Amino acid sequence: RETANALKRMPLNRAKTYLKNVIAKKEIIPFRRFMGGVGNHAQAKVHGTSQGRWPLKSCEFLLDMLKNAESNAEYKGLDADHLVIDHIQVQRAPKMRRRTYRAHGRINPYMSSPCHIEMTL
Repeated sequence: RETANALKRMPLNRAKTYLKNVIAKKEIIPFRRFMGGVGNHAQAKVHGTSQGRWPLKSCEFLLDMLKNAESNAEYKGLDADHLVIDHIQVQRAPKMRRRTYRAHGRINPYMSSPCHIEMTL
């Protein structure tokens, strides 16, 4: 969610370079809502906040999604240089259930937390 909010109203090419920079830890994703226990970093000053992280997994997923959207736009005959991320939102999906085995013969749930991402260029 934080990564998607950082990409809102950003041109497509800039969003792709931004995510690549985040993966390389050259730029930061500002954490504005889920920021309990998130450390302060000097890179976050650019975004007007003090807290941020470099969420690798979400950046890779969004980068793949942006590349897919760009190829879809080129297939439809649109100019990829003029595309802007108009709308992007992330919502929780139903959890998948597995089990993990604990001491003294107990079993605890081992849940995954997937999400639905929707984007409009």
